[in-house]
Order: sequence, then structure tokens, then C-alpha cells
Amino acid sequence: MSIEKGKVLNALSTVKDPTTGQDILSVHMVESLKIDGDSVTFNLVLPNLNNDFKTELNFACQSVILNIYPSAKVNVHMVSKTPEPNAPAPKANNTLPHIKNIIAVASGKGGVGKSTVSTNLALGLKKMGLKVGLLDADLYGPSIPTMFGLQGQRPKVQDFYGKPKILPLEAYGIPVMSIGFIIEPEQAVVLRGPRLAAIIKQFVNDVVWPPLDYLIVDLPPGTGDIQLTLVQAVPVTGSILVTTPQEVAVADAVKAMNMFLLPNINVPIIGVVENMSWFTPAELPDNKYLLFGEGGGKRMAHLSNSVLLGQVPIVQGIREGGDAGKPIITDEKNGVADTFLEIAKNTVKQVSWRNEFVPPTEQVQVN
Repeated sequence: MSIEKGKVLNALSTVKDPTTGQDILSVHMVESLKIDGDSVTFNLVLPNLNNDFKTELNFACQSVILNIYPSAKVNVHMVSKTPEPNAPAPKANNTLPHIKNIIAVASGKGGVGKSTVSTNLALGLKKMGLKVGLLDADLYGPSIPTMFGLQGQRPKVQDFYGKPKILPLEAYGIPVMSIGFIIEPEQAVVLRGPRLAAIIKQFVNDVVWPPLDYLIVDLPPGTGDIQLTLVQAVPVTGSILVTTPQEVAVADAVKAMNMFLLPNINVPIIGVVENMSWFTPAELPDNKYLLFGEGGGKRMAHLSNSVLLGQVPIVQGIREGGDAGKPIITDEKNGVADTFLEIAKNTVKQVSWRNEFVPPTEQVQVN
């Protein structure tokens, strides 16, 4: 009997990691695979050797290999890469290792178009050929279900070795998760800090996110429990600040900026998106009315030592597309679609620069 390494790897790719819901190859749990005659030996990397699913994973790995090679002698060595007690905390994304970049879209106040920016940014990145997901962390006012045309739909739950996992919904090729998929549209979310934190952690740990280049997180306004829980739950690659040109909006956005730049949080600012920059009537295309003033986005970029990713004008189609579940970036005939695509391209440039020159973000540790 000749055992082929490729067939063994294909078999192991059907075994799911109960923590992330991904196959054990994509989350790099299989190491040192060796084939010697009818013997198959490899290491199965676990967070710790007291893992609750150690036995189930062992049997699952052996079963899929024996299904194709019944006479094989399968040896699975359980190993742990838990650091020594005095070793520094790992800097890699150990919570969601199959997601390369986690970008938080934030603002200091509501009503500045943060969810609109999150939605069109995610779709812009998708247009560039990247794998993108969207997490709606605005638990009090979830807008993402409406903007993606997913109102009334419910996510499915799948069992992984006795542990239930939530399968995100999908629209425009993007996996999406929101509390709006769980509660009724008119239901008020009345929750204190611990429950808010528990839901955000569930959306991170118990949702089966596929391998992604970018996970966009649409945050609620302000600097409260949800923001702090996110930076504790995952290492956020960077944040994008959304503001209008108005001084009141900039003053509040500065507070959001300062939260991310606190020494014990230390999340880089990727850039600033200025929304509602001006209004140009369709019948007067050469006119530009600065309804909310001007310069707020540039000032915010200067204060955060980042860049202005783009300026989005007030256009009726943005509102109409968001309400209809057809974000404006999907309308290639509308010039604002190009604006959001340019914001996506600038985001990728800034993230590439950030990853090359700035150390990886660490999850905030609570002592």
C-alpha cells in the first residue's frame, strides 16, 4: 500500500476546528506530517493540552485517514504551543488566526454615516478581489441588515463536536453578522455592559468566519463597553475614523481617536473618511454647497497623524441604496461608487504600510 501525502492532507482538510469552525489545515493545526510505509504521523497543535475537544479531534483525524487507507497506522501527537509563564504574550491573531486584518470603523457620535462607510468599504474591498467579512457591532442600532437587504433573515446554527456555532449570513459574496439577525426590527436592545460584552465575544468566538483578508467591524458611536470589548477580544489591525466636516463631529471624533491611541489599547489610526462633504444638486452639477462646513476631515487626519482616505458628498442615491439594500457602490453608473472604491484602495495602501512598519497590535489584557 502506497500512501499519498496529498490524499492524507485532503482528508484532514475535512476535519473542523471546534474553536474557529475552520478546517484544521487552514488554521495551521497540522504540523510535521510524515509518511513512512503504512505509517502516518503528524502533530496536532492545540491551544493547550487540556483542550475539551482533544479526544474528538484525535478520533476525527484518524477516521478520515482510515476511510481512504484502512490499513494505515495513524499516530496523532497532541502538542501545545502555550507560552511559558514568563514569556511575553503572543502578538499574532490567536483568536481568529485565519483573518489577516481586522479594521474597526468608528466615530465619536452617531449620524455621521459610519454604517454607510462600513458597508461600501467592505464592498469596495470585495470589488478589488479581496476576501471580506462585515461584523455589525452596533448592538443598539444595527443598520447593516437593512443596507445589505437581509432584514428578517436568521443565521443558522451548526454543531461542532457538541459546541454550537453560528453561520453568518451572506450578501454580495460577503459574510455578515449582526444582532439585527437575532432580534425583531422594532425590538429595543436594553443591555448593560456585561451582556454587551458577551454578545461581542460571541460574534467573535462563536461565528464561523471563513478565511478573510479583511474583517470590517462597524462600531457604535462613542467610546464605551463595545469598543473596549472588541480590543480585548481580538487584535485590531487599525481603525478608520468617520466624521463630517462640521466642528461638532470632529470634536467627538477626536475622543474616539484618543481612545484607540491610549497606551494600553494602542490601535493605529489607518485613516479618516469625511462624509457629507458637500452637496451638488443634479440639476446644477457645477455647484458645490458646503452644508456642514469644510476641512473637518483634513483636520482629523492631521490630528490622528494619518491620511484622508476620501471625501463622500451628500448624494440622494446613497440614502436610497442603503434603504433598498443596494449600496451605492454596486451602482457603477453613479460617480460616488468610484469615490468609495478609491477609499477602499487607499485603505489597502494604508494597511499595507501599517503592517510593514508598525508592530502587530496585541489584544488588550485586563488585569
